[in-house]
Amino acid sequence: MSLATAEAVPFGIYIHWPFCLSKCPYCDFNSHVADKVDHARWRAALRAELAAGAARHPGRTVGSVFFGGGTPSLMDPETAGALIADIKTFWPVTDDIEITLEANPGTVEINRFSSFASNGINRVSIGIQALNDRDLKFLGRVHNAAEAMRALDVAANVFDRFSFDLIYARPEHDPRAWRHELREALEIARGHISLYQLTIEPGTQFHTLHQRGDLVVPDEDLATDLYEITQEETKAAGYGCYEVSNHARPGQESRHNLVYWRYGDYLGIGPGAHGREAVIQPDGSTKPMAVRRHRAPEIWLDRVEKQGHGTQEETALVADERLIEMVMMGLRLNEPIPVGRFERIIGKTPREALDSERLETLIASGDLICDQAGLRTTDQGRNRLNGVLRYLFDHSA
Repeated sequence: MSLATAEAVPFGIYIHWPFCLSKCPYCDFNSHVADKVDHARWRAALRAELAAGAARHPGRTVGSVFFGGGTPSLMDPETAGALIADIKTFWPVTDDIEITLEANPGTVEINRFSSFASNGINRVSIGIQALNDRDLKFLGRVHNAAEAMRALDVAANVFDRFSFDLIYARPEHDPRAWRHELREALEIARGHISLYQLTIEPGTQFHTLHQRGDLVVPDEDLATDLYEITQEETKAAGYGCYEVSNHARPGQESRHNLVYWRYGDYLGIGPGAHGREAVIQPDGSTKPMAVRRHRAPEIWLDRVEKQGHGTQEETALVADERLIEMVMMGLRLNEPIPVGRFERIIGKTPREALDSERLETLIASGDLICDQAGLRTTDQGRNRLNGVLRYLFDHSA
């Protein structure tokens, strides 16, 4: 990826569908189990909030749309089709626009893949998480390994591009078993795979079990071994680790997620959705804003029906906040944060914007590189990115 390409970041749109069949014990996303959903009402509300967003952002060119959740593959495909048609009415779109749907490999969702494709979805991201029934049960997934394989087979026949997720560093995760499972997954993959280390998030069922001592995850040494196996096997299969947890063959990177990581502007609609928006002011200037929709589905729905949008909070971002966000996102990638991006967003070069003593310490330790191309992590620094960021920005550390 050239630096010129890295700075040509089209406008992105994220659409949140909050409903799931069940709540996974590791999940801290804004997802809710609902016995019944009024699809016509939700379709109308999402379209209304999208229209309100379009009025705030005229003239942008949309390069990616991402239906996330929850489980958006449970929505009516016609809802996705209506929103995609609206987007193409409100804005010009790139010739190669990427329109992704998160999906679970249940029978209901698989049978809808063709209908989603005919309604404009051209890429799916499937939450597989494991390729054996024992670990799928542990992770609280409602599908089994056979259903996962069928979903991947159907996706390969319906969509030109698809991705899927696996979670590693599960309890008692044997390195040899992970290597075998990963090789099996890479034989199935077509260009992109996401590989996440299991983390214990506050507010989840796993967090409660972990606090009680009923759930033991791999220690740091084992987790490092599993991470290194992940890098070895993906590299051998021709998949570059272009982001901490995402691996792709050249040209198959997630264009929508690159909007986030390259600190581009995006509109978020739906309950709990976040956006980073350059909002046009009365004098014609733009102001960078962090926008958050109300998290509770019913409250969001009621607000949209009454006022046209479900915004709960809209905050102007000052330079220091933008610096932290840009660096936190950009250092996840295996490309530099260009000097030009620092100058455009912060008005300073990396060395002017960051604490010079801490920056030099991280360069000397082999975690960061700062040169004429910009600021980036080394492989070592990306492997311990949380600690790098804490040291760089938390002056109490």
